[in-house]
Amino acid sequence: MTAQILDGLKVAREIKSELSLKVAELKTRGITPGLGTLLVGSDPGSLSYVGGKHRDCAEVGIESIRIDLAEDASKADIQAAIKDLNQAKEVTGFIVQLPLPAGINANQMLELIDPKKDADGLHPVNLGKLVMNLGGEISSPLPCTPSGIIELLSRHGVKLAGAEVAVVGRGLTVGRPLGLMLSRKGVDATPTLLHSASKDLEGAIRRADIVVAAIGSPHFIKPDWVKPGAAVLDVGITRVDGKLLGDVDPEVNNIAGSISPNPGGVGPMTRAMLLKNVVLAAS
Repeated sequence: MTAQILDGLKVAREIKSELSLKVAELKTRGITPGLGTLLVGSDPGSLSYVGGKHRDCAEVGIESIRIDLAEDASKADIQAAIKDLNQAKEVTGFIVQLPLPAGINANQMLELIDPKKDADGLHPVNLGKLVMNLGGEISSPLPCTPSGIIELLSRHGVKLAGAEVAVVGRGLTVGRPLGLMLSRKGVDATPTLLHSASKDLEGAIRRADIVVAAIGSPHFIKPDWVKPGAAVLDVGITRVDGKLLGDVDPEVNNIAGSISPNPGGVGPMTRAMLLKNVVLAAS
């Protein structure tokens, strides 16, 4: 068996094309979506990631507003920049790029973001709304990576309703919100949130129709852990000896029915859903 590729690059292009039409329609009404980014320091990965977000904005007609601060920026400097982005009328959504410098409490900074402008969908107010909303439309922004995972599966025809989903990893950006989103009415999957202390971790993964690996451990998911024909999404990424490795052993490709490449799978979807949050906020 050779797995079907869950092509995040292709689906992200489709979403950006759809967003371009929506942005053009908003502009006829005098509304221009705008993404703001706050970057502190010069971490190469962060610089690349932020640069990619601004290139994405240009593709779909979203304005982009960038604030870069030096590595030695104080807590007060960062707070002032967040306040500026909260107040800027041209910014309909923004992100604070992580990691922040040592000594700066990231959670405290993120909580200063206006929940309506929370482009990542990870503000406590928005996560609380997700917990309370069991189904139907959600007016608040949704976490980007979980949204991208569900969209990637849906657009490739992978059935979610009734599916057993093993979510490996309990982090704030993927595992915990994904479990909530999968169990909502209208999606109707049955997620199991797994982690390093889970009993019979391998068995739980082997029973799943869909496996989402977001643990940040290179090639953690082994071929004999995966049910033949299952859909496998490789979310985690780790740099080892200069190479980027995902959480899924490459041999899983011979067992799975469908699999997301890494890179080129979930990553592009995360960026596309960020743009979607910005456009929805402008709407």
